[in-house]
Amino acid sequence: MRRTQKTSFLYSFSVGILIGIVFIVITASFALWAFEHYYKGRAYRGVSVGHIVFDGKTPEEIKGYWLSKNEPFTRATFEFRFENEVATLSGQELDLGYDATLSATQAYQVGRSGYIFSDFYQKFIKRSTDLSPYFRWNSQLLDDVLSDLSSHINIPEQDALFQFANGRVVAFRPSRDGRRVDPDAAKKRFQDALTGVSSSRYVFIIHLPVERVQAAITTGQANSFGVRELIGRGYSKFAHSIPGRVHNVVLAASRINGLLIAPGSIFSFNNAVGDISAATGYQSAYIIKDGKTVLGDGGGVCQVSTTLFRAALAAGLSIVERHAHSYRVQYYEQAGYKPGIDATVFAPSVDLKIKNDTPSYILIQAKPNTSQMSLVFDLYGAKDGRFSQILEQKMWDISAPPPPLYQDDPTLAPGVVKQVDWAAWGAKTSFRYLVTKNGQTLQDQTFYSSFRPWQAVYLRGISN
Repeated sequence: MRRTQKTSFLYSFSVGILIGIVFIVITASFALWAFEHYYKGRAYRGVSVGHIVFDGKTPEEIKGYWLSKNEPFTRATFEFRFENEVATLSGQELDLGYDATLSATQAYQVGRSGYIFSDFYQKFIKRSTDLSPYFRWNSQLLDDVLSDLSSHINIPEQDALFQFANGRVVAFRPSRDGRRVDPDAAKKRFQDALTGVSSSRYVFIIHLPVERVQAAITTGQANSFGVRELIGRGYSKFAHSIPGRVHNVVLAASRINGLLIAPGSIFSFNNAVGDISAATGYQSAYIIKDGKTVLGDGGGVCQVSTTLFRAALAAGLSIVERHAHSYRVQYYEQAGYKPGIDATVFAPSVDLKIKNDTPSYILIQAKPNTSQMSLVFDLYGAKDGRFSQILEQKMWDISAPPPPLYQDDPTLAPGVVKQVDWAAWGAKTSFRYLVTKNGQTLQDQTFYSSFRPWQAVYLRGISN
């Protein structure tokens, strides 16, 4: 009897346990079915992107959210600048913004990897997953634009070259530091600008970072004369010069090019150029002689002395001797120069003399350009803090030119008329040359010119 009661109890208990297990399984299955049914086609609970919760949102809703976040970026404009070089890129060109499709896909796939235990952990144990939104742009386009800009901005560095032989510098090239756009720093500035994009601000100017690249061999290292840098430059134009005059300008400039002026010494233009005649390579060009325009050897040499005079003024050197022309020469008023900043020479009595009162040697570099009809003299030495100025340029006693002058020229065909000189107004001019250093005056000199009026001159062919 007792055994029957005990067996009955165990049976009832087992049945109860079984019924409970079945109930739990059914309930859990229903709950799981309800959970999966609710989140069918939607992101699971606890899923966020960029700390934005998308619990129960469909992939299209998630995508729509991030597309709306992209609107300010598609309207944004970025200007990359350095001095006069500018390149503009729009956000639309760069395909700038969040990858909405990727974010929606990643959010939806959380808990749907296909691995049972991993998905169970993701949905019911971890319960919170925050994904980082992927922000992208067309990096290749950005690289191409920066590369193109850099090709216009970058300047390669140049090592100095200095070769001395037979008393003059036969090869010279000053050192030059280069510059280079830093592309990595430029991209960093672009990325920093992205943080400021909003619906109210979408135009950004990005100043390109440009670094200096030093030459390995500087001008001072290349020589033992103390020549380190440019200290003065002179410039002149000689447009409308006849071929013979152009030839003489280039030849006379070459005779001075490469010369060194020692500290404390006086440079003589006439001594440096030497004999000016057909025997030394000069051609006939029109010169003023005895009040007439005639063909003579060396016409155009005063273009060279005038340009060197201007370089010496710019360098703040002491002018020991200078003579003005007797009338205004149109070549010396080209390029915007006022009358009176010229220097004539005529050996042996009329010379241009310049003293090197700096502590280092001075190297003369001549740069004639026949295609542009211009001449440049660069003076290299060592800057010592002096500052030169041309002040108080004045002109007075202006007088009109006389009537044109016609001269017979047997070298021209009969009836041919050729203008060789142009009318020039007479005037008196002056300018003050002031050089200071550390508050002290080194030069305070006034240069005067007295130009007589000059007539236009025409040459005409005559009949035999």
